[in-house]
Amino acid sequence: MPKPVASVASLLPQLWHRPFRRAPILPRARGLSSSSATLTAHSAPRRRSVLPRSTSTHLAAVSTSAAAVEAPAATPYPVYDRLLPCPLQDDPPRIEHLVAREDEVAADFISRSLGLPPLYAADLIKFGAVYYALVAPQPPPYASPEHFKIFREVTEPSILRRRASIKGKTVREAQKTFRVTDPNQRLEAGTYLRVHVHPKRFPRCYEIEWKSRVIAVADEYVVLDKPAATSVGGATDNIEESCAVFTLRALGLETPLLTTHQIDNCSEGCVVLSKTKEFCSVFHGLIREKQVKKLYLALTTAPVSTGTITHYMRPVNRAPRLVSEDCIERWHLCQMEVLNCRKVPWPSSSIRKAYNVNGCGWPQQEAAYECKINLLTGKTHQIRAQLAAIGAPIIGDSAYMTAAMAVMANPSINPFGRERLSYNSEEEKEATIEAWIASHGKEPKSVIGLQASEISWDHEGEHHSYKARVPWWQQDSVESDLV
Repeated sequence: MPKPVASVASLLPQLWHRPFRRAPILPRARGLSSSSATLTAHSAPRRRSVLPRSTSTHLAAVSTSAAAVEAPAATPYPVYDRLLPCPLQDDPPRIEHLVAREDEVAADFISRSLGLPPLYAADLIKFGAVYYALVAPQPPPYASPEHFKIFREVTEPSILRRRASIKGKTVREAQKTFRVTDPNQRLEAGTYLRVHVHPKRFPRCYEIEWKSRVIAVADEYVVLDKPAATSVGGATDNIEESCAVFTLRALGLETPLLTTHQIDNCSEGCVVLSKTKEFCSVFHGLIREKQVKKLYLALTTAPVSTGTITHYMRPVNRAPRLVSEDCIERWHLCQMEVLNCRKVPWPSSSIRKAYNVNGCGWPQQEAAYECKINLLTGKTHQIRAQLAAIGAPIIGDSAYMTAAMAVMANPSINPFGRERLSYNSEEEKEATIEAWIASHGKEPKSVIGLQASEISWDHEGEHHSYKARVPWWQQDSVESDLV
């Protein structure tokens, strides 16, 4: 009988986990009861399954679908469809933290500890959704006494001294996390795991004819016209459903493609994927030296004057990013040059439906404005945040358009706007900022009116320049890039 497992759910105390017992249906969403020191499971409201859609039903019968993968007869788990079909909606986040109490195989340990099918646990590892550290990190201040008790047990100096794997390492080095890449990876007793049970999914990846999106293939790199609603290199808990992986497969390449830069999931356009680590390093250097020129097309709700727009961005990694026209200490400089702006028709209903564009309740949907932008500084969400700040949010951008509409109705509501209120204390100001962020910042699930239209650079005496195809809003009739 294996020893008890130390387990903790996101934002909940760490609790002891009972050994997994055979269940009549596939365990999907589990909740943690903190009413006792023993982990208990109960059903939670669900929308769709995470990896397999078929897990949303009771799986008493064996599927006859060709996509179904049957679990080994010796295990107590039922059949499920594994990676496909990809669900259209993500399950609520579920992150589990585990500490191995004895030497074990990673996939077996996860499967038994969390009550998951072995194939499901293996797929989580394939997705890059499982991380490990040699030593468990310090519990957060809000953790339970039991949590701290377990932490002290597994990090007791006499225990750590017996572990050959951490000899010569500092505590910080031993607590550094890495991805588990092999389901059969051996875990030493005391090893910490973080398991993202519900990875973020990208169903759009399975709809694209990826070869048609390739702009150029060179000896050292590939230039891709990235589709919207996809990730360039994947998410923290999903490196499988990414542009890099699907482009690699479409081109029949053997060596993984490396990301050299990012554009938002909800935007489309030119991205450069490196074939080698050497070129990846070179391209990163060109970006640092501002030798890579990026031109964007933005479809806005209002006209934008040509010229350079300057803001300063709050150095907090949360959406919506807050910007101010005032130079604030330690805030990041954001500059972009609007080269031209022309009036165009608002996207037709057929185009909006085909690309699942979120109208966000913008009051006037008659004319739109296409702006050509030279990005001078490259901060996350910079173009989106700056355009919203001047009252011209990007069409479909639910993260920033609602905030812009709120300012139109009440200019003083933006804590960093021109007509912001005065605050009696820093605490009052911080509370206002938190309320503002909580009211907005819902990241779009599909496309917005933003395209990385051109990218160019010079290297070793050669000029490299590439251009994306026409953006989705310029298409008279929907061009099919679906499978």
